[in-house]
Formats: sequence, C-alpha cells, structure tokens
Amino acid sequence: MRIDAYMQISQLYQATKPKKTGTTESAKNPTDTVEFSDFARELQIAKQAVNEAPDVRADKVNELKNAINSGTYDMSMDRLADKLVGRYFG
Repeated sequence: MRIDAYMQISQLYQATKPKKTGTTESAKNPTDTVEFSDFARELQIAKQAVNEAPDVRADKVNELKNAINSGTYDMSMDRLADKLVGRYFG
C-alpha cells in the first residue's frame, strides 16, 4: 500500500469540503413568502361557498315528497326521456 497516494487523496478530499463561514442574520431567520394569484383567491372563495352550502336542498325535497304523497306529482315519461337524451347525447 502506498501511503503517499493515500495522503494525496486525503488532501484532495480536504480541499473539496465546503468551508464553513460565519452565519449571517438572514441565514439564521430565513423567511418564505407566498403570493396567490387573483384566480387562486377566487377559486378559494368559491370552494368555501360550496363547502358551506348544504348537500341537500331540503325545500325541494319536501316539495317533492308532499307532491308524491298527495298524488299530485306528475312525471311525463316523454319529458323524462327528453331530459335523459339531452343530458347524455346533447
């Protein structure tokens, strides 16, 4: 084993190590900032409004329940077919 080659390699590693310097004030207390676009803000407002809205429209459900229970609910099969075709093919 060649000791002088080991010493040269050791010196090479020592030379490539980053040298520590004194820390600056900004390095001690780094701060990050984030800026959101207007679109992102509007999207957040819309998302919040959707989350606050009820999942079920109780007024519509009650209206339909009452119509079905009283026998006044009339659903035309032609109207239903038109809506289905319009939704899936139109």
